[in-house]
Amino acid sequence: MEICFLEVGASQTLNIIETPTLFYSRPETMKTKKFTILHSNDMHGDFLAEIQGQGGKLIGGLSLLSGYINKVRQEEENVLYVISGDMVQGSLIDTEYKGISTMEIMNYLAPDVVALGNHEFDYGLPHLLFLEKMANFPIVNANLYIKQYNKRLMQSHLILKKAGFDILFTGIITEKVMDSLRQDELISSFVTLEEASQEIGKICNAYKNDDIDLTVILTHIGFESDLELAKLISTEAGVDIIIGGHSHTILKEPAVVNNIVIVQAGVGTDQIGRLDIVVDDDTNKIVDYSWRLIPIDSNLAEPDPKLEKFISQFQEAVDNKYNAIIGKLAVPLTHPIREVETSLGNLVADAFAERAECDVALVGSGSIRTKEIGPVITLKDLHSCFPFDDSISKYSINGLRLRTVFSHIMRAENRNGEGECYQVNSSVRAIYDETRRQLVSLRIDENEVPNDRLYTVCLQGYHFKNSIANLSLSQGQLAEARSPKLVSTSAQDVLVEYIRNNQNIKKQVEGRLTFFR
Repeated sequence: MEICFLEVGASQTLNIIETPTLFYSRPETMKTKKFTILHSNDMHGDFLAEIQGQGGKLIGGLSLLSGYINKVRQEEENVLYVISGDMVQGSLIDTEYKGISTMEIMNYLAPDVVALGNHEFDYGLPHLLFLEKMANFPIVNANLYIKQYNKRLMQSHLILKKAGFDILFTGIITEKVMDSLRQDELISSFVTLEEASQEIGKICNAYKNDDIDLTVILTHIGFESDLELAKLISTEAGVDIIIGGHSHTILKEPAVVNNIVIVQAGVGTDQIGRLDIVVDDDTNKIVDYSWRLIPIDSNLAEPDPKLEKFISQFQEAVDNKYNAIIGKLAVPLTHPIREVETSLGNLVADAFAERAECDVALVGSGSIRTKEIGPVITLKDLHSCFPFDDSISKYSINGLRLRTVFSHIMRAENRNGEGECYQVNSSVRAIYDETRRQLVSLRIDENEVPNDRLYTVCLQGYHFKNSIANLSLSQGQLAEARSPKLVSTSAQDVLVEYIRNNQNIKKQVEGRLTFFR
């Protein structure tokens, strides 16, 4: 397959990727077959449609998504629907039922194959294995192992037979998104990009024969890592497509690296990727394709009424339990993107700092799952906004190490959609020079931070357990000056009480984290 392509460029601020224009020439005679691959990723329990615009158009939701998938399955002869990880976590329905509701709903959608994302592990490994048994669809992964037995945790691959063609699928997850698994000593993995590419090679060596017409890798590692992975995969492996997730990247066109087509479909259910391909049976190559990111709305397809009714059963139970009003804000607060300071992030960080009585509160931006909340806040709103009910603890570190933390979390390469970014409390002012790639100022209570003074820092339990990757400090370094102190076993409880006790509170973006060139 000859491909002419331009250099790939990425817009990290909008997380929209500009990708190549591709030109193909197809020989006159060949045995070919057309396939349509529909793909989602990072759905995060985004079950319900939302009304947008003056016309009241419905956007997203699984009922509309199912309606479109059903429509394509009726219109096209050979249709596959795949999901590249993170089906669970992010909605109150999913949290209340610990992913069981999601698996039941996914069984209704009936994807052909699914890969693991990092959030599939949020309820613990034993619960994941229970959810896998619930699934009526295969979940594939090539590089997670039960270390004691050197045996893969999940089904390593799937060969789907469609229209007389054989399509090989496998799944990959890597170290960037494996933080939660470090809590489980039973699990090991080949999780660097180099090891992941080698595991793909193993699958292809063992199972890819002359009958395999197409090879597809479902990844949950982020778009930039997909580009790097494609470079590492040997041409002999014969990989044709990477369908990715994790970075929530919106593409305008596919990327092509090492003759591998790379796509991703943003986040949630507001859109779905559609890849129409023509495969040559003799050469086992893609000879033509087109890809689009399809907006899911009520102009596209009719909602699936049966699925709508099925989801409503879960929704009604959750509404009855969580509709109590816990407080009111002076204005709505927003959290549009993770990589910068937000008004909603400021509220959460200030609540944690007040409860912990600490100098610095570091709140994982990814813990905040909604883009807006208020002014009236119900218990349902709060749990949907902040579904991760983690502990909060307080640590003591010196100013030098505190500067190390801010230098690490504010660097540009951490703010590309794949890193772990943070919200901070009102006493903090940090300034980062992106041209010089360094932290130029860090002040607490308007005073520049000296290297030798001790400061108290509060963290969620998840971020302490993954402190090396996320903060560039080890657990030992966080605990060496003084013994850590458990502040609360429930971050959600802290937020509920803070909002109840601070009626009509107002927060705004005020320069707690500043970046300049």
